[in-house]
Amino acid sequence: MTKNEIQEQDEGLELAKRMAEEEEGIGRRPRGYAQYVIPFVCVVWSLFQLSIASWLIIDSTFIRAIHLGFALLVVYLNYPLFKKARFGLKYFSAVDRIPILDYVVGIIAAFAALYIAIDFVGMTSRYGDPILRDIVLGLILVVLLLEAARRVIGPALPIIAIAFIIYAFFGPYMPDLIAFKGVSLNRFMGQMTMSTEGIYGIPLDVSATIVFLFVLFGAMLDKAGAGKYFIQLALALLGGFKGGPAKAAVMGSGLTGLVSGSSIANIVTTGTFTIPLMKKVGYPAKKAAAVEVAASTDGQLAPPIMGAAAFIIAEYVNVPYVEVIKAAAVPAFASYAALFYITHIEASKLGLRGMPRSELPPFFKTLISGAHYLLPLVLLLYELIVVRHSPELAAFNAIWVMAIVMLLQRPVQAYLNKQPLGPAFKQSIVEIVSALANGGRNMVSVALATAAAGIIVGVVAMGLGQLITAIIDTLSMGNIYLMLVITALASLIIGMGLPTTATYIVMASLTAPVIVEIGSYSDFIVPLMAAHLFCFYFGILADDTPPVGLAAYAAAAIAKSDPIPTGLQGFMYDIRTAILPFMFIFNTDLILHNIDNWPQGILIFLMACMGNFAFASATQGWYFTRNKFWEIPIFLAATLSLMRPDLIASWIGVPHDQRYWTYLIGLGIMGLLYVMQKPRIRKAEPLPATA
Repeated sequence: MTKNEIQEQDEGLELAKRMAEEEEGIGRRPRGYAQYVIPFVCVVWSLFQLSIASWLIIDSTFIRAIHLGFALLVVYLNYPLFKKARFGLKYFSAVDRIPILDYVVGIIAAFAALYIAIDFVGMTSRYGDPILRDIVLGLILVVLLLEAARRVIGPALPIIAIAFIIYAFFGPYMPDLIAFKGVSLNRFMGQMTMSTEGIYGIPLDVSATIVFLFVLFGAMLDKAGAGKYFIQLALALLGGFKGGPAKAAVMGSGLTGLVSGSSIANIVTTGTFTIPLMKKVGYPAKKAAAVEVAASTDGQLAPPIMGAAAFIIAEYVNVPYVEVIKAAAVPAFASYAALFYITHIEASKLGLRGMPRSELPPFFKTLISGAHYLLPLVLLLYELIVVRHSPELAAFNAIWVMAIVMLLQRPVQAYLNKQPLGPAFKQSIVEIVSALANGGRNMVSVALATAAAGIIVGVVAMGLGQLITAIIDTLSMGNIYLMLVITALASLIIGMGLPTTATYIVMASLTAPVIVEIGSYSDFIVPLMAAHLFCFYFGILADDTPPVGLAAYAAAAIAKSDPIPTGLQGFMYDIRTAILPFMFIFNTDLILHNIDNWPQGILIFLMACMGNFAFASATQGWYFTRNKFWEIPIFLAATLSLMRPDLIASWIGVPHDQRYWTYLIGLGIMGLLYVMQKPRIRKAEPLPATA
């Protein structure tokens, strides 16, 4: 590489890191004593969350209030009013200090959040009949919460919340189709700030009791160096295969998804290594970045740790978390298998090979070098899946094991290298404290998203549910297919400006019950789990939807490619994920609904993979060689047969309990396509590489 190319790559990486830091909660870098204020608050927050997971027993409403109070305080200390100086007022965009005004506003916001705990008995007794103090502090909480959400997440969620608030008060004056009886100020404040049906609702409870622990566990893994270990392990295992660095990016991003719930942070962790390697073996910059975007975005799909939304699904559907893992397993792993297949297709198109083994880390040596990172992960999986402990208990046990690993890691390395143990222990303590601080920083966006989205959920709960059902029924004309398309498009549009968790909460509160109800109009039973997973999937897909997909901008910065084409290419790769929600709505076998035996589950998974491979071949224009245009409908027929055996069985008169025999039709079509393409394989030439 030339000096200029190295400099450009470093600049791109620096830009991507800044984007990741913004998403993970690093807004200010104050100097002097103030540099310790934000980390101190975050460490105290983490210690509080660990306390309620172990020895401290307090009312759940108190937990939610304290959790939100910490989040609001961190936001106002950490994020300036404006990212750039406006109207020449640098005071409101300061990043090298914490202005006095933000200290004051942060303390007021935290107090407003804690008010429900401070005067819990009084507020409970006068629910529905608030006094002036309740209304004033409630208004302060709503305003400062929305402003905090704007600073952290951006303007989209506050704007949507404000629109719902306006609608709640002005519903009687709306057109007949969307007219609503409206609410009084007393009822609104009672719902939003004096009960657990609004801001302090289920989403915030999940954030406070479960999600924080998993985010903290991820922060500890990341601080210990597990992210780099995972990508090195993926390179050692897959780097030598055709298009190896791209396959390693997929595997590394899936593993790193256990560490980070952020697609951008995932890109910075894995893309730093994989994108330059993909370019080195011949992938164009745009496609190298797009592979990383698709892999990192889908990291949130992979069980057992699927981000905050998965825990909220368990609460909304009222099932154990392990049931969410079970339902999400087949679609998620089939989606990842198809992404591996797509990287192979791209490598075949371009005539690429893998990396020389001499340039790859040795597998067994790499595996052993980081085996200690696997111990807390294995414990977490064992507790979640085998013992079936609660998610918070499983996460807490994994955290203290991870803390022991972090405490001993440096001293053991120092002992083996014959270095003094004292500095090594000191470094371990510093890393643990830093991880506690990062856990608090990383939680801010989730806590604010769940609290602000609670306003929308609260408005819906005040009587809008049936009205929303009627509106969507009118728009979709009672057609379940049109209803699903409307939901998918709305999720993608709303998700452009919202984090995944907020998108899911908004769409699930608005549309998940409606999907079930409209399905029943056509005598079609949609499990509530399927409806919630549908909203969840399209909320995740919004992460790489142009023109706003921030994941594409981060990957493009590292690859030095154009962000919009990168996002479009990433979305083309992710189309194979977009069909899965439509399929499991109608074929609930894909979410293992009422399926409890392993052979049947494995068969469904393998056929879902084959169906996804067929769809990927149709959309990517390649199977064993370049497709002819008339082969595309045949690939789609194979996809339908492998994803919807129930539908094919009903068409040809096969009994429902014998539907799996129709998988042979899809497999036969795939075999026929191979026979059709075989004579063209040797004649095919690689497609030209384009950036």
